[in-house]
Amino acid sequence: MTQHICIVTGAASGIGLAISEAFVAQKFQVLMVDMHKDDLLTHSKRLGCPSFQANISKREDCKSIIKTATDLFGHVDILVNVAGLQHVSSIESFDEDKWDYMLDVMLTAPFLLTKYVWPSMKENGWGRIIHLNSIHGLVASEFKSAYISAKHGLSGLTKVSALEGAPYGITVNSICPAYVKTPLVDKQIADQARIHGIDEDEVITKIMLQKSAIKKLIKTEDIASMVLYLCSDAAEMITGSTMTIDGGWTIA
Repeated sequence: MTQHICIVTGAASGIGLAISEAFVAQKFQVLMVDMHKDDLLTHSKRLGCPSFQANISKREDCKSIIKTATDLFGHVDILVNVAGLQHVSSIESFDEDKWDYMLDVMLTAPFLLTKYVWPSMKENGWGRIIHLNSIHGLVASEFKSAYISAKHGLSGLTKVSALEGAPYGITVNSICPAYVKTPLVDKQIADQARIHGIDEDEVITKIMLQKSAIKKLIKTEDIASMVLYLCSDAAEMITGSTMTIDGGWTIA
């Protein structure tokens, strides 16, 4: 694979860290972005990557991410929007400020980062933008109103960006996994156990994997492998897609 310049948000743990590790293994240059300073510095030092601490709910931080990458490397080839969060609540009891923050992080920030990186990719005639979406960008579950609204919006952003990017060699895709074994999902397990009044093991078997044909949580490495494929020459005709890695959840 050609060596590329990459930005990965949410890079300090879980899926974002696995993607950063996969890029480094391919000798790509990676700017690792996260708001959690200590973990970010630990892993960026281990991988030999520059890092940038940012709160992507803030527009100025999003601008600074792209500026930092272009100052360091001259241009950007690949943007992977991973950073996200979960909050489990009924619509009736959902906190309005929490709603705003979740949509800022999971929908507005990917739009802004796409907008700000666009000129660099357009000038180069090549770019790959990958959103870490979710099967909840395609289907719904109760108690996840902000998360599902953001992810459905991300599916729409993926399609529009793909249409606008096609003349300039920019592809835009979403990866839509079911539950991936990450620290974020570990927290979800505890939250779901509290809401439903069941043990955490039962959350995995009775809630998270209930609709999956393959009864296993997804590995972060599985997502990283899909990202590498979408950045390869073999995927040059794939754009605007919402690619599921869901163990068969959305078959029916």
